Amino acid sequence: QVQLVESGGGLVQAGGSLRLSCAASGSIFSISTMGWSRQAPGKQREWVALITSGSNTNYADSVKGRFTISRDNAKSTVYLQMNSLKPDDTAVYYCHADHSGFRSWGQGTQVTVSS
Repeated sequence: QVQLVESGGGLVQAGGSLRLSCAASGSIFSISTMGWSRQAPGKQREWVALITSGSNTNYADSVKGRFTISRDNAKSTVYLQMNSLKPDDTAVYYCHADHSGFRSWGQGTQVTVSS
Protein backbone atom coordinates (compact mmCIF):
# COMPACT_ATOMS: atom_id res chain seq x y z
CA GLN A 1 0.00 0.00 0.00
CA VAL A 2 1.04 3.58 -0.70
CA GLN A 3 -0.31 6.57 1.18
CA LEU A 4 -0.08 10.11 -0.19
CA VAL A 5 -0.48 13.40 1.63
CA GLU A 6 -0.65 16.69 -0.26
CA SER A 7 0.12 20.12 1.13
CA GLY A 8 0.80 23.64 -0.05
CA GLY A 9 -2.58 24.70 -1.37
CA GLY A 10 -4.14 28.04 -0.55
CA LEU A 11 -5.47 31.33 -1.85
CA VAL A 12 -3.39 33.37 -4.28
CA GLN A 13 -4.01 36.27 -6.61
CA ALA A 14 -3.90 35.83 -10.36
CA GLY A 15 -0.34 35.92 -11.59
CA GLY A 16 0.98 34.52 -8.34
CA SER A 17 2.71 31.24 -7.53
CA LEU A 18 2.23 28.24 -5.27
CA ARG A 19 4.18 25.04 -4.73
CA LEU A 20 2.33 21.88 -3.90
CA SER A 21 4.00 18.92 -2.21
CA CYS A 22 2.93 15.29 -2.01
CA ALA A 23 4.69 12.98 0.41
CA ALA A 24 4.45 9.24 -0.11
CA SER A 25 4.72 6.57 2.57
CA GLY A 26 4.25 2.82 2.76
CA SER A 27 5.53 0.67 -0.10
CA ILE A 28 7.45 3.53 -1.69
CA PHE A 29 9.98 1.18 -3.30
CA SER A 30 7.26 0.06 -5.72
CA ILE A 31 6.34 3.57 -6.94
CA SER A 32 7.02 4.32 -10.59
CA THR A 33 5.19 7.28 -12.13
CA MET A 34 3.79 10.06 -9.98
CA GLY A 35 1.58 12.91 -11.05
CA TRP A 36 -1.01 15.55 -10.35
CA SER A 37 -4.62 15.96 -11.41
CA ARG A 38 -7.21 18.57 -10.49
CA GLN A 39 -10.96 18.88 -10.20
CA ALA A 40 -12.80 22.17 -10.39
CA PRO A 41 -16.35 22.56 -9.03
CA GLY A 42 -18.87 20.96 -11.37
CA LYS A 43 -16.17 19.55 -13.65
CA GLN A 44 -14.53 16.19 -14.14
CA ARG A 45 -11.08 15.49 -12.77
CA GLU A 46 -8.42 16.36 -15.31
CA TRP A 47 -4.82 15.29 -15.53
CA VAL A 48 -2.23 18.06 -15.06
CA ALA A 49 1.29 16.61 -15.06
CA LEU A 50 3.30 13.45 -14.51
CA ILE A 51 6.87 12.46 -13.83
CA THR A 52 8.35 9.00 -14.36
CA SER A 53 10.85 7.22 -12.17
CA GLY A 54 13.49 8.40 -14.61
CA SER A 55 12.29 12.01 -14.20
CA ASN A 56 10.75 12.30 -17.63
CA THR A 57 7.87 14.77 -17.49
CA ASN A 58 4.69 15.51 -19.38
CA TYR A 59 2.13 18.30 -19.00
CA ALA A 60 -1.40 19.12 -20.02
CA ASP A 61 -1.50 21.86 -22.64
CA SER A 62 -3.39 24.12 -20.24
CA VAL A 63 -0.44 24.29 -17.81
CA LYS A 64 2.55 23.81 -20.09
CA GLY A 65 5.12 26.56 -19.57
CA ARG A 66 3.58 27.63 -16.25
CA PHE A 67 3.73 24.50 -14.07
CA THR A 68 6.77 22.35 -13.28
CA ILE A 69 6.63 18.89 -11.75
CA SER A 70 9.62 17.44 -9.93
CA ARG A 71 10.36 14.65 -7.48
CA ASP A 72 12.82 13.97 -4.70
CA ASN A 73 13.16 10.22 -4.47
CA ALA A 74 15.19 10.44 -1.26
CA LYS A 75 12.21 12.15 0.38
CA SER A 76 9.58 10.16 -1.55
CA THR A 77 8.00 13.48 -2.46
CA VAL A 78 6.66 14.97 -5.66
CA TYR A 79 6.23 18.70 -6.16
CA LEU A 80 4.18 20.91 -8.45
CA GLN A 81 5.51 24.44 -8.88
CA MET A 82 2.71 26.59 -10.25
CA ASN A 83 3.53 30.01 -11.68
CA SER A 84 1.46 32.63 -13.49
CA LEU A 85 -1.67 31.24 -11.90
CA LYS A 86 -5.05 32.02 -13.43
CA PRO A 87 -8.56 31.90 -11.95
CA ASP A 88 -9.20 28.87 -14.21
CA ASP A 89 -6.55 27.00 -12.20
CA THR A 90 -8.86 27.04 -9.18
CA ALA A 91 -9.49 23.42 -8.19
CA VAL A 92 -8.75 20.69 -5.72
CA TYR A 93 -5.37 19.24 -6.69
CA TYR A 94 -4.72 15.54 -6.18
CA CYS A 95 -1.45 13.68 -6.46
CA HIS A 96 -1.24 10.06 -7.52
CA ALA A 97 1.36 7.34 -7.51
CA ASP A 98 1.46 4.27 -9.71
CA HIS A 99 2.81 1.11 -8.08
CA SER A 100 2.65 -2.54 -9.05
CA GLY A 101 -0.29 -2.01 -11.39
CA PHE A 102 -2.29 0.13 -8.96
CA ARG A 103 -2.83 3.86 -8.60
CA SER A 104 -3.12 5.51 -5.21
CA TRP A 105 -4.52 9.01 -4.69
CA GLY A 106 -4.03 11.63 -2.04
CA GLN A 107 -6.87 13.42 -0.28
CA GLY A 108 -6.42 16.63 -2.27
CA THR A 109 -5.46 20.20 -1.51
CA GLN A 110 -7.50 23.26 -2.46
CA VAL A 111 -6.00 25.92 -4.73
CA THR A 112 -8.00 29.12 -5.20
CA VAL A 113 -6.86 31.84 -7.57
CA SER A 114 -8.61 35.18 -7.24
CA SER A 115 -8.90 37.64 -10.11
